[in-house]
Amino acid sequence: MKLYISEGNPHCIKALAVLELTGVKCDIEVISHEEKVVPHLSRPVSPVLLLPSGQHLFSPNSICQYLYDVSGQALTDATRQWLEWEATNLQPAVLQSLHMVALQGKRVEAAAVMKEPLNWLEQSLSKRSTAFLTAEVMSVADVVLWAALFPLLSDTSLKPADDECVMSVEEVEAAAQVWADGLRARSAVIERKHPILPQEGKRNVLLTSALPYVNNVPHLGNIIGCVLSADVFARYGRLRGWNLLFVCGTDEYGTATENKAREEGLTPQEICDKYHTIHASIYQWFQIDFDFFGRTTTERQTEIAQDIFWRLHERGFLLEDTVEQLRCESCQRFLADRFVEGVCPHCHYPEARGDQCDKCGRLINAVELRSPQCKVCKETPVIRSSKHLFLDLPKLEGELEQWLEKSISSGDWTANARHITRSWLRDGLKPRCITRDLRWGTPVPHQDFKEKVFYVWFDAPIGYLSITANYTDQWEKWWKNPQQVELYNFMAKDNVPFHSVVFPCSLLGAQDNYTLVNNLIATEYLNYEDTKFSKSRGVGVFGDMAKDTGIPSDVWRFYLLFLRPEAQDSAFSWADMAIKNNSELLNNLGNFINRAGMFVSKFFDGCVPEMLLNDDDKRLIAQVCWELKQYITLLDKVRIRDALKCILNISRHGNQYMQVNEPWKKIKGGDDDRRRAGTVTGVCVNVACLLSAVLEPYMPTVSHTIRAQLQAPPTCASAQLQGSGSFVCTLAAGHRIGTVSPLFQKLENEQIEALRKRFGGQQPEEECVEAKTQSSSSASVETKPGASQQNLNTDPERVKHLTSLVAEQGDKVRALKAQKVEKSVIVEEVAKLLELKKQLSLAEGKTPEPAAQKGKKK
Repeated sequence: MKLYISEGNPHCIKALAVLELTGVKCDIEVISHEEKVVPHLSRPVSPVLLLPSGQHLFSPNSICQYLYDVSGQALTDATRQWLEWEATNLQPAVLQSLHMVALQGKRVEAAAVMKEPLNWLEQSLSKRSTAFLTAEVMSVADVVLWAALFPLLSDTSLKPADDECVMSVEEVEAAAQVWADGLRARSAVIERKHPILPQEGKRNVLLTSALPYVNNVPHLGNIIGCVLSADVFARYGRLRGWNLLFVCGTDEYGTATENKAREEGLTPQEICDKYHTIHASIYQWFQIDFDFFGRTTTERQTEIAQDIFWRLHERGFLLEDTVEQLRCESCQRFLADRFVEGVCPHCHYPEARGDQCDKCGRLINAVELRSPQCKVCKETPVIRSSKHLFLDLPKLEGELEQWLEKSISSGDWTANARHITRSWLRDGLKPRCITRDLRWGTPVPHQDFKEKVFYVWFDAPIGYLSITANYTDQWEKWWKNPQQVELYNFMAKDNVPFHSVVFPCSLLGAQDNYTLVNNLIATEYLNYEDTKFSKSRGVGVFGDMAKDTGIPSDVWRFYLLFLRPEAQDSAFSWADMAIKNNSELLNNLGNFINRAGMFVSKFFDGCVPEMLLNDDDKRLIAQVCWELKQYITLLDKVRIRDALKCILNISRHGNQYMQVNEPWKKIKGGDDDRRRAGTVTGVCVNVACLLSAVLEPYMPTVSHTIRAQLQAPPTCASAQLQGSGSFVCTLAAGHRIGTVSPLFQKLENEQIEALRKRFGGQQPEEECVEAKTQSSSSASVETKPGASQQNLNTDPERVKHLTSLVAEQGDKVRALKAQKVEKSVIVEEVAKLLELKKQLSLAEGKTPEPAAQKGKKK
């Protein structure tokens, strides 16, 4: 017999578990998800069991039953009933839930799907007296149900965000004991000393963020996709005590720089100098804490890139070939891939670039595009021939696949990174050109190609190495040390193939013991409201504009990380940003921390009171400790957005605890009540101190402000994030805090509406039509008899009130659209908005347009 399984398929867990349990001898073969092993089926399936008779079983439960049968264990009626329930009730719910979490990021909705089958399972189990489902020994039913639930139970991120943690009395007491131990014998704060180098016995983490292209000012999507996500993880790693180096820099070579220089009347180097400074300034404002932010236009870049080139050449991994390229006769230059657009030959997407289609993700040679256009002048380019060098990817494919299997299985690769990489390998690798007929780039050192430069995809990733080399002469201790160094790459999904396939092939072919990526973290795309960012159209917030909004960088960081596009594309929304700021930051987080500190100042003369814990206090401490452990588990796996929810949960627990115990009332009572108020206040201010620690990777300024107000010990952050996490009493009785003040400010509707209009570019056509219609309606009203009298009778207070209601309802509608709620809900809220607008028009003395005309304007 032979069992065919595929990687990552939850159905295969059942068959493998039963095979292990029964001891049946059977060969196992891992197949791809696209491979068909059952001849008469039109689609691929797994698992598949090939029987000695040549027949195939491809139902997971049938395979499990068969293996139990051949092992001599008969199935009972009760077992068959459980298998039937699992197949018809449990498994569909599990698959739907997994789909909602993995592809849509809907954790709460996924939990709701599982509620009914899990409740039924709980009720059934509570009525049984046997150790297992059907008997005192394990049956196939136990294995099948466990395997069905395994994907949900093994990943903490799949648990609903609002689930309460149920803990035993022993767990609560243990958490309280750890808390009571305080900061004794905790590790000291580790100061960064440059240059940071790998250390024996330490976890040495090398962290890179995709190099931003120098001639583009980064927008919010660029910032969250690369540098901000990497910064959160870098700050977290340092708090955990890892020996971590975080490097990045501007990617400065290529045709785009030449064209930008021509536009601005500068040399390419002057353009690079100008925009490198702009990038550095933007990231500094966003508090991106690089250990070194460099650039690719350096001597070390040329030196290292040419060394890798020669090593590839000497080992036979480069090919020569004559290729056809697109040349724009109007611009008098060969067109770089990203400066030509056309129709994708594979999926027919009309705006495919000359190197890759953003829709289907497949690589393209520019000459394969249909109806190509030069992006600079919009003329149709012509095809010309030129001799170039290619990296022989097919020759390196076997070694690449071996390395990928090890890296993906042992490291943390996001789902989209794994999928994109596998799709490249599935299609088969082809030689990839590494030279270009350009002037601005790293020169090719080969005599026959001295007029050419390296193609940016080959050259730019080497920038990670050269930037590190400009940071320290001992750069090879990081980049030629795979035994000691763990490499994390952060990027948006369009950069994945160059980091998972092409660049690793260059380093593998160089055969110089290079450090290859262990963990590849890729985001989906962040859009702006309901469209894309566009500098030319004035749509969206770009990095150099954010600081001019008056909103602190920590609030920007929080909101971008709150909607970080981890499993699917997400959209920035001004209305939603205001909601999150006012509800999560102001009312939840800020309200709790401020009240905790104010109670110490007002009721206890600025000194933390004595804390005599009862069961309620211990339960709160245990709940907070559980959230802290979840936070660490998630961030260890680079689940940045989910870990942020744990911070907000801690604050919610604190707020609920404070509301239930009402220390502001008990402080006015007798001695027992005053002592109780002191305990509650002391516990709360310690929860606030923990919040300062877990907030540091996300909101560093707010984190430091909280600690300064509480005058918290320097070790409070790092001490509580060691190991699996420990919530300890960092502010003991008698500790004096500083001056407490509010952390956040409300974002008002008027402010948000003004920002939305400012960054909205040209008004959408519907809004323009509506504005014109209202204008013409107003004009017609003025010509009607009695109109002037009607305007004289308007109520200014009512107009003001209705204007405010319209603005609030408009924000609500935009927020609902951004959250992609059900259409019926949006329709209902839009109807309310239209009714309010109608009332406002009447209050202003205008005649509102009939609703029936909407949508019929031409």
